[in-house]
Amino acid sequence: MKRLIALVFFLNFLNTTAQDSRSKMIARGAELELKTAIYKAPPGDALSHHTSGFAKIMCSAVFITGLKPDFAAENVGYFTSPYAERAKVGKPVIDYDKKTVSITLPNGVTRTAIYTGDQGCITLPEGRTSLYYKPIKVPRNLPNAATTPWPMGDVLPNTPIPSEIDKVKVEQAVNAAFETSEAQTAAFVVTYKGRIIGERYGEGITKDTPLESWSMGKSLSATILGILIRQGVYTLEQPAPIPQWQSKGDARAKIRIMDIMHMSSGLYCRAPQDPDFDPALGYPDHLYLYTDAGNSFEYAANLPQQWLPNTVGRYRNSDPVLTNYLNRLGIEKLKRNYHTFPQQALFDKIGVRTMIMETDPSGNFLTQGYEFASGRDWTRLGNLYLQDGVWNGERILPEGFTKFVSTLAEPWVADGRPIYGGLFWINGDAARPIPKDAYMMLGAGGQSVTIIPSHDLVVVRLGHYKGSKAGDIALNKAYSLLMEAIPEKKK
Repeated sequence: MKRLIALVFFLNFLNTTAQDSRSKMIARGAELELKTAIYKAPPGDALSHHTSGFAKIMCSAVFITGLKPDFAAENVGYFTSPYAERAKVGKPVIDYDKKTVSITLPNGVTRTAIYTGDQGCITLPEGRTSLYYKPIKVPRNLPNAATTPWPMGDVLPNTPIPSEIDKVKVEQAVNAAFETSEAQTAAFVVTYKGRIIGERYGEGITKDTPLESWSMGKSLSATILGILIRQGVYTLEQPAPIPQWQSKGDARAKIRIMDIMHMSSGLYCRAPQDPDFDPALGYPDHLYLYTDAGNSFEYAANLPQQWLPNTVGRYRNSDPVLTNYLNRLGIEKLKRNYHTFPQQALFDKIGVRTMIMETDPSGNFLTQGYEFASGRDWTRLGNLYLQDGVWNGERILPEGFTKFVSTLAEPWVADGRPIYGGLFWINGDAARPIPKDAYMMLGAGGQSVTIIPSHDLVVVRLGHYKGSKAGDIALNKAYSLLMEAIPEKKK
C-alpha cells in the first residue's frame, strides 16, 4: 500500500510539473507574440484531409512496405490519419493493377492515393485524376549488396566482436527491444564503431524492408541541406532566400537558415504539439502540410509570422518543409535533378538502397515525415553522423555541421525544454537512460535513430505505429542494457 501511495504521489508530481511547464511556455509565447498575425485555418473538410492521409498511409504500407491491408489499417501510421477518424469512412479499396488505394467518405467524395515508384505514394487532390508533375525513376549506382562488405553492402565480418563488449548483454538488449509483443517492434539494429553487433527483425520484415519512419525524415532533410552547405550553396547564418519573403518590408526576410533548422522561425503554423493547441480553431497547418496543401512549399512560405525568429521554439512542420524548399532551390541552382540528387549526393555514397522519399502532388519532397527505409539504411545514415559527416575518407557534411545539429537550440532552452537542436532531438533533459551527448532522429510511432558519440554507438528502432507506447518502454530497457554492455569511450 505504501508503494502504491508513493507511486500515485510521484505521478501527481509529474503531472503538476508538466502543467507548470506548459503554463510557463504559453505565458512566454503570449508575451513575445507579435500580435500582427491574423490566423486563417487551412481550407477544406477535416475528414477529407484525414482520409487523404489514410489513403496515403495505406498505399505506402501495401506497395512500399508490403504489409497486408487489414494489418496496416489497424496498426500503421495514425499520425495523419487518427484511428478514430478511420471508422468514419469506408474500407480502403486496393487496386493491385493500378496500384492505388481509394477510400470513400460519407458524402460520396473518394480520396485516392497512387503508387508512383521511386517517389512513393501520393494522394490526388480532390477533383483531380493526375498529379501536377511526372514522377521519375531514381537510379542507384551501388555495387551488389550481397557480395559487398558492410557498410557499403550487406556482407558482415565473421571475426569476433571487440572484446570490450559484453556480448550477452547486447543480445539481451536486442531481445528487450521486442518485448512485449504489444511493442510491435519491426527492426532493431545496433552498431559499435560502425560494425553491426546486434540485429533483429519482426515477423515478415527483413533487413531490406522499407518501413514507416515519420519525422526521422526531418533529420534527413537537414542532411541534404548540409550537403548543399558543404558545396557552397548556403551558410547556416545567412537569411533564408525564400522567394516569397523578398518583398520590401517583409520581416520574414530576416529569418536565418539556422532559425529554420532550430524550429524557431516564428512562423504561425498551428500544430497539435503546441502547448496552447485548440482543436476548435480547425484543422492544423502542421498536418495540412502532409495531406492536402497541394504545393507544400508555397503554403509554408506564405504563413504569417507569430514571433521574431530565434525567440520561441515550436515543433511545427513549417520549418522542415521550408528546409526542403531551400533544398530544392539549392539543388536547382546547381542545375542538378531535384529528385535524383539525394541518391547521387548522399545515398550512393553511404550504401543506402531502400530509401523512398515521398512528395506532394507538385513533386516537392515531404520528408518532414513521408519517407521509408530499412533499418540498416537508417543505421548507415546514423553512422555518417557518428563519423562527423565523413564516409570512407570523403567529407560529405561540412565541418562543424554534426556539432550544430547536436547542440541545444537556445529558443528551446529558453522555453524550459533542453531537447532540440538542428532538426535533431537531444537527450538534454536526460529523459532517456543514455548519456546527454546522445542525439536522435525521432519519428511518430516510436521510430528512432540514436547516435551516442561517447559510446561509439548507433541504435535504430523502427516499429508499427500502434505499438509506440509499449515500444518506448522496450527501447528504454534496451538502452539500459546497451549502456552496461558498451564501455564509455576513453577521452
